[in-house]
Amino acid sequence: MRIKLTAPNSKAKTISEGFKEFNRYCRVKNLSEKTLDFYEECLARFCKFYPEEGLLSDITQQTVEEYILFLKTNTGFNSVSINSSLRGLRAILYYFMKTEHVPEFKIQLVKSEKNVKETYTEAELRLLLKKPDIKHCIFTEYRDWVIINYLLSTGNRLNTVINLRIGNIDFENSVIMLEKTKNRKQQVVPLSKTLNKVLAEYVQYRKGELTDYLFCSIYGEKLTPNALGHSIRKYNIKRGVGKTSIHLFRHTFAKNWILAGGDIFRLQKLLGHSSMDIVREYVNMFSDDLQKDFDRFNPLEQIACNGSYITMR
Repeated sequence: MRIKLTAPNSKAKTISEGFKEFNRYCRVKNLSEKTLDFYEECLARFCKFYPEEGLLSDITQQTVEEYILFLKTNTGFNSVSINSSLRGLRAILYYFMKTEHVPEFKIQLVKSEKNVKETYTEAELRLLLKKPDIKHCIFTEYRDWVIINYLLSTGNRLNTVINLRIGNIDFENSVIMLEKTKNRKQQVVPLSKTLNKVLAEYVQYRKGELTDYLFCSIYGEKLTPNALGHSIRKYNIKRGVGKTSIHLFRHTFAKNWILAGGDIFRLQKLLGHSSMDIVREYVNMFSDDLQKDFDRFNPLEQIACNGSYITMR
């Protein structure tokens, strides 16, 4: 179903005209190109339902509700993908509401099932973390082994990893200075003892200047997301691990932090999330794992097992 056009209004803007204004606003705010591409993609999807020459002033809550039905019946999107599209469209329309091009109304996300996030098992991690023989293996195998150590120890995103420079690692103070993060804020994260040793050996092996990229290609150049993703995939499969996603290391880091009793507020900071929403989602996702050995660590059960439990007579 497509929305019918209404009679033209000389004062009203079309959605195509309005988006140029929105795009300029985003660039003034210095939003990343990745974010701008996301908004453009969301708008292009919306324009398959609501024509580009359609007026902003004609968009109502009913328009958005009908768009949700359009996504459900014409795209095969699940609730997660629908909500992703709605978040982008919501940012655009809320801007137009603020500038009084669109009447104000609330845009609600659809209810969705939260699937348990996949992670690497302990057995898989042992296979991936088995150190290769530096004297006989090729550079990329050793580099990928170091990267997996890094990912498991920090939970950093792929884009952060490929932008690391040798000088970002402060071995003396055991911290990592992240300059390229999703929210583009500089961040300092701890450097664990094991990772400190792994990176110290790797840097000595890799050589290079402080301004050089830490994880580079065989030619010393910056890795692209696709190149690193492909390389890790080959590394994992060679080790007999079917899971090949780099992002799974981030999930694995979060899961093991929670299961080890780590503070969720520190986890939020380490993962670089602006709110607790995603961290709460992690806790909910791994509820079954949190139940493991619950009785063994539960204070009440420990008292009862020690014979100190008092019953009322």
